[in-house]
Amino acid sequence: MRPAIKTNLAHLLQQAAGVHAASPAVTYKNVTCTYAELWQQVGRFAAALGTIGMRRDDRVAVFLEKRIETVVTIFGTTAAGCVTVPVNPLLRPQQVAYILGNCDVRVLVTSPDRLAQLQEFIADNEKLRNVILVDDAYADDRQTQAGGRETHGWAELLSAAVAPEPEMTTVDCDMAAILYTSGSTGKPKGVVLTHRNMIVGAESVSHYLGNSPADTILSALPLSFDAGLSQLTTAFNSGAHVVLMNFLLAGDVIRLCEKHGVTGITGVPPFWIQIAELNWPPEVAARLRYFANTGGRMPKATLDRLRAQFPQALPYLMYGLTEAFRSTYLDPSEIDRRPDSIGKAIPNAEILVVRPDGSRCAPGEHGELVHRGPLVAMGYWNDPVRTAERFRPLPGTDTSWRAPEIAVFSGDTVVADEEGFLFFVGRKDEMIKTSGYRVSPTEIEEVAYATGLVRDAVALGLEDAALGQRIVLVASPVADTLDAAALLAAFRKRLPQYMVPSEVIEMDVIPTNPNGKFDRVLLRERASS
Repeated sequence: MRPAIKTNLAHLLQQAAGVHAASPAVTYKNVTCTYAELWQQVGRFAAALGTIGMRRDDRVAVFLEKRIETVVTIFGTTAAGCVTVPVNPLLRPQQVAYILGNCDVRVLVTSPDRLAQLQEFIADNEKLRNVILVDDAYADDRQTQAGGRETHGWAELLSAAVAPEPEMTTVDCDMAAILYTSGSTGKPKGVVLTHRNMIVGAESVSHYLGNSPADTILSALPLSFDAGLSQLTTAFNSGAHVVLMNFLLAGDVIRLCEKHGVTGITGVPPFWIQIAELNWPPEVAARLRYFANTGGRMPKATLDRLRAQFPQALPYLMYGLTEAFRSTYLDPSEIDRRPDSIGKAIPNAEILVVRPDGSRCAPGEHGELVHRGPLVAMGYWNDPVRTAERFRPLPGTDTSWRAPEIAVFSGDTVVADEEGFLFFVGRKDEMIKTSGYRVSPTEIEEVAYATGLVRDAVALGLEDAALGQRIVLVASPVADTLDAAALLAAFRKRLPQYMVPSEVIEMDVIPTNPNGKFDRVLLRERASS
């Protein structure tokens, strides 16, 4: 029976299974699960967690590539009233071990090969009590593999579990997931999301994207990334079909789109830069109903190429932060008028632009983006100091008679025009201070892309005794070599002298972090050495 209201993330899948039972829910390689089949597996996994002693709010981590077992783990965990911790499969063992220890994970779902890589780093983790192994061909050696922990084979555990309909007795303000951000400095932060955050996010995003059972969505982003996980939640909210892709080669995107009739893709700028350079068969490109960008401004040149490649697809330029799951989008009808805008607030959210004292900025005035509404996360796991810095009382409200409403202060500088459309200026920790001016890296990068000489570009500020910071551009060439002289000449023509990079560093491939964004921290270290 369909629940009257959704108070658990797994209700999205339960409701879809009730309405679209025989429809495809998720595909990995040559295996497709219908909604009814996927819901049955989720129920079995939830029941299995009960048999090994898991209780409400206990943490369950999944350290796997994208596959059906990963999806089952995420939704089966929340169906059991536990908290899901998706771990990016590209992380190094030390990073994974930190996450497992930081939020006291009790159950880890992984593969024997991945577990072998972790052994040295989780040996002293006493809170991790159970390991569930997929692709378990070494049942006799499980105890040795897991360092003496209780171990279970995936197929064996689920086949033995009695799977009644999960009770899902959570309320929607309970913890549902902890997503670890890649963070610009220090240890990663675990953003704690509620069931309400994720359900409302799914409803809001699927609404403005117009998702329906007719859609097939390519899941190209990591499920540990808020936008990647959103590909599942929005699809299940609307009864759409998700095709799981572990991104490696850009050409595989075309292959999967052709094979499955993909209608929607969401990516980050480095992803789209590669996709825009592919030669798309017209019949495959014609099926794409929308493409969406998040995780940074898409270069105008890339956007133009994508629109030419996909003339029938609606482009959605989005902005989000893990602390609020999703914040703004630009309506496709506004693309030609304001292609650099991140749009306005998504449905059921409000975005404010505020001064340091909390007062509202006027149109045209730079300020910090503040997000309020039901998507605001609970805070950072076990980190009250950083939580208090980012999650603060909503400014400008009368709290004399009530408890204060908590909003999330993004740390991003934006500006709104007279019609309320927002424009990203830069992050506080990425803004370049040079010659007394504050310079946005994205403004410099846009000029580099517009020259047509670079494939990828990242602007950095490096410490300089005279200037405060000097500007360095890291770029990869479109051709075999980069014409740095021509590039700098273009900068001098288009920008004031204080914004012209002092140096261009050529790299064949610019490194990215596990979420697919350019790794500014690593680039800054290399450029400084």
